[in-house]
Amino acid sequence: MKQEAIDQIRGCLLGGAAGDALGYPIEFMSEKAIFSRYGKKGITRYELDPKLGKALISDDTQMTLFTANGLLAGETRSKMRGIAGPPRNYVAKAYQDWLLTQEMTFESYQKAEYLSSQRTTWLLDIPELFARRAPGNTCLAALRNLRRRKQEIQDYILSPQNDSKGCGGVMRVAPAGLFQTYSIEKLDYEGAQMAAITHGHSLGYMPGAVLTHMINRIVFPDPRDGESHEKRSLKEIILEARDVARELFKDDIYLKKLTDAIDKAIELSENQEEDLKNIHELGEGWVAEETLAIALYCSLRYQNDFSAGIISAVNHKGDSDSTGAVTGNILGAWLGYEQIEDKWKQDLELSEIILEIAGDISQGRRINEYSGPGEDPDWERKYIFCRWKADQS
Repeated sequence: MKQEAIDQIRGCLLGGAAGDALGYPIEFMSEKAIFSRYGKKGITRYELDPKLGKALISDDTQMTLFTANGLLAGETRSKMRGIAGPPRNYVAKAYQDWLLTQEMTFESYQKAEYLSSQRTTWLLDIPELFARRAPGNTCLAALRNLRRRKQEIQDYILSPQNDSKGCGGVMRVAPAGLFQTYSIEKLDYEGAQMAAITHGHSLGYMPGAVLTHMINRIVFPDPRDGESHEKRSLKEIILEARDVARELFKDDIYLKKLTDAIDKAIELSENQEEDLKNIHELGEGWVAEETLAIALYCSLRYQNDFSAGIISAVNHKGDSDSTGAVTGNILGAWLGYEQIEDKWKQDLELSEIILEIAGDISQGRRINEYSGPGEDPDWERKYIFCRWKADQS
């Protein structure tokens, strides 16, 4: 993989976590309270937790990490066996692991040895992930319902869990765009399916396809453009993602609402109005199409300035951590890790784990059905035996 793509993968995941951590302390605050507390520019740097001395990530980044781990586990098993189910199956199992982190302490999980055979991710070995950071009730309820089912769902779009269009689906699917396993259209559809695991309204999962497409095209440019072609603009990539969604979901009655939101975000990004006024035009981000629209607006407006982009994305009265997270995913991928200011890399909770996952995505499947035992013990331990460290096996 090219070094530029590796830098963009790192930027996508770290950037998403940075936007999430910046917005998390103000997620439920009014604008009056935000600007009264932090000044006329709002929050512009991390607010560190007094006990941990870190900027805390929310459920957005937690679930993004489990998405990535599930995808890596699925890819590994596909390569080892030569056949596997679609990525959504492994991601759904990874979300069951995340659900455990919201229901018990790390210590109580360790004592529950019977659960070890059910795990899909090595992230269950990370004590800091056993923390409730305002998890969405829709996500919790949907995952608990799936846990009670006796038969695994194969298509979450055709078998909706609910009628929710909350942003809990789109805020976690960016890792789907960081893989090259399938054609981009199939990858987009998987992004929607991953969102639909917990959000059954089409406006809850269609934005997942748009974000997946964007991230993939940013990191892995269309090979049809050739080496000699100039890099596509961010606006061109957004328009392509919109048009692919139009084709994928052409019969959906809510499609126009999504594409109108995308078009409005593009239009507003090109005017001279204040950010807050424009963001108010797009909504508050509690639902997925609004989160995506706000993130697109901020990414286009500040496509050469990661800091300005995430600061703009979080300083409003809506779902600040989610709009910050998705903006950070996009701008982090667009600009790359090296272009993210150091202040966002320092004091960020679980930054080492985030970069470890990014590194594993960059390296790809290092073993296959012809690999001998112990050929790559680190990869085997994490993505076959689902353990982080050797002494935890």
